Amino acid sequence: MKHLDEVMKKEVTRKEFLATLGFGIASIMGFSTILKFLFGRGSQQTAVNTGYGSSAYGGRRKNS
Repeated sequence: MKHLDEVMKKEVTRKEFLATLGFGIASIMGFSTILKFLFGRGSQQTAVNTGYGSSAYGGRRKNS
């Protein structure tokens, strides 16, 4: 706890604060998630038939 008090009382510039905050967020979320978000490659889904009727048990007929 003493170390935390020392860190909280330390004066920092805005640049240092934002850098520390950014590093903390990146550490929590994970760097790969941040990179996917920045480069637009995150969770892009392809068109997949899902839901009722999308499987053999859902009532879809095969073309014979």
